[in-house]
Amino acid sequence: MRAQFPEFRLGNVLATSFTATLTERHGDAVERIPTPQRLMEWLAVNGLPVQFCTISQLERARNLRESIHTVATAAAIQDALPASAVQVINGCSAQGRAAAHLTPEGKRQWRLGAASCVEDALSVIAADAISIIAGERDGKLALCASPTCQAAFFDTSQSRTRKWCDMNTCGNRQKKARFRANRGKNYRSAG
Repeated sequence: MRAQFPEFRLGNVLATSFTATLTERHGDAVERIPTPQRLMEWLAVNGLPVQFCTISQLERARNLRESIHTVATAAAIQDALPASAVQVINGCSAQGRAAAHLTPEGKRQWRLGAASCVEDALSVIAADAISIIAGERDGKLALCASPTCQAAFFDTSQSRTRKWCDMNTCGNRQKKARFRANRGKNYRSAG
């Protein structure tokens, strides 16, 4: 019987989706890639399949994830980018052997070779992080308004005023809490 793991939070931006493999960072943290196999599954779901993953590669991936989160958070609050985290991102970006391909729809898609390893996939994630942090894409980095989450996300909404990393999780939780609080106030004032 296979162990049950929390579902992946998938978004439209590879780098910030990768940081969402650890959620509720300021509450009861949820690790979504606790094993090398789960990292392989996350990579495959995101179009970066690899054949194997070691514990040290999983640790390297987590180090990249935390470096991206740290730098994206600093960028979102317009703070100086931490040099050690920038170094990790740049190092991972330089290690890989992935190729960009143009799809028939005019989109860029990354492809790994048959003998690709985790480092090749991590280089694609690092390159995506560099792209969004450097401001090369239309959108802005923001932090989730949930006090237990505060995940960095890439806001591509028209107004650039999105508050939640994911409306189906953090946003919904906050709306429910606000509804219960208002319902309690109305119930007390009616009594």
